[in-house]
Amino acid sequence: MPYRLEGKKPIRYSLSPEDVLREIEARKVRFVNLQFSDIMGRMRQVSIPSYKFDPESMEEGFTKLDGSSVRGFSTIEDSDLVLKPDPSTFAVLPWSPKTARMIADAYLGMNRGRLVTDPRWVAQRAESYLADAFGYTSVWGPEVEFFVFDHVDWDTNLPSAAQSYSIESKEAPWSDYSHRMGLKDGYYSVPPSDTLEEYRTIVSMYLEAFGILVEAHHHEVATAGQVEINVYRDTLTAMGDTVMTLKYVAKVVAQERGLSATFMPKPLFGDNASGMHVHISLWEGGKNIFYDEADNYAELSQVGRYFVGGLLEHSRSLAAIVAPTTNSYKRLVPGYEAPVYIAWSRANRSANVRIPVYLKGKSDIKRVEFRTPDPSCNPYLAFAAILMAGLDGIKRKLDPGPPVDEDIYKLTPEKRRELGIKELPGSLSEAIESLRSDSEYLKPAFNAEILERLMERAEQEEKALRMRPHPFEFEMYYNL
Repeated sequence: MPYRLEGKKPIRYSLSPEDVLREIEARKVRFVNLQFSDIMGRMRQVSIPSYKFDPESMEEGFTKLDGSSVRGFSTIEDSDLVLKPDPSTFAVLPWSPKTARMIADAYLGMNRGRLVTDPRWVAQRAESYLADAFGYTSVWGPEVEFFVFDHVDWDTNLPSAAQSYSIESKEAPWSDYSHRMGLKDGYYSVPPSDTLEEYRTIVSMYLEAFGILVEAHHHEVATAGQVEINVYRDTLTAMGDTVMTLKYVAKVVAQERGLSATFMPKPLFGDNASGMHVHISLWEGGKNIFYDEADNYAELSQVGRYFVGGLLEHSRSLAAIVAPTTNSYKRLVPGYEAPVYIAWSRANRSANVRIPVYLKGKSDIKRVEFRTPDPSCNPYLAFAAILMAGLDGIKRKLDPGPPVDEDIYKLTPEKRRELGIKELPGSLSEAIESLRSDSEYLKPAFNAEILERLMERAEQEEKALRMRPHPFEFEMYYNL
């Protein structure tokens, strides 16, 4: 749901169908884009003339979707789907003032209810389960990192004399820019080394047109244009909408400026990759139930500890959903600040679950940070899966064990075994195997059909990559 600022206070607002129709007329909107996500997290849309919008169409939806042409949605023999717009997501595009957008929910034809493979439906089911079974609401705050390059090109056509990619960035060590950055030297840079301050500011201002408030933006650790944009916290489905919108806006602004934005986690060898650390808290009647001022370690309640226990218990299977690409596992390696080990701590960024402790006695900001996700994930599915894992921990009272306050990267294998520290999967196929053997906790939100389609897609992509020679294999093996 969108926000606006009154003074310095964010105020939530929500448009009704009647409000939307008035806005369309008052702002002389000519087309409305109905947007939705496929299971991979790619945004799709259809543009509908504004004259077709009236109270009846807002209620019944629009019959323009062939589900068999959307990856993971439906089969060809049952492919007629309906898109029903969510009025609360209405916004006029700041770069095209005669066009608006709404995020839509996918329904089966003939009034047969929701499409179970619609990722937004999974997020909504997760929120309903949280409210009905526990009486809680959830608040989410992801840190979205991504790269913005000057130009990217690749050649993978077969047969071909070259299988290659190239990345151009003024900031990169291989450029001739006089203020270029070194590897791992980008964090909180300033211009002229940071060439993307104005880009991030424009993205942030455009997001305000969608009712999305930015808390901060900055250059991240990696060279060659790694940036981070933090948005104001929100509920689960609404934050899924926000992340999808942020990706959309970031790419549009990059295109406008002759740049290229990517949420691929690890496009660069030898430098940090992009993560999407996700901050979560649970609330009951206006009270943050993760906060306990009597806890001397991290002011984390017992309920919060059980939630952490669920994340640790299911970290390996969660990886298949929150780090869902083959490229994700090039990020999850030691040496680049990415979590490799399954452990929890407070200020320790080598653990995959962290309890931030910046300020003492602040109940409203106490949260759990899950560091495994990356921005290639579908946010609706990732947030729903994270919630289901944490709730399983609460339901089963899974104690996370003692926190690990040492740099886990520097521990010997023997010491890690002694502390019971396990590793995240080393590949997408390993993550999928973990999900196949550990998916029961997801059932309150995930239909078996969408899980199977996710795993089938991942296996196909893993196989496609495994079959192709890699350029570095020539370096290693050509002269054997």
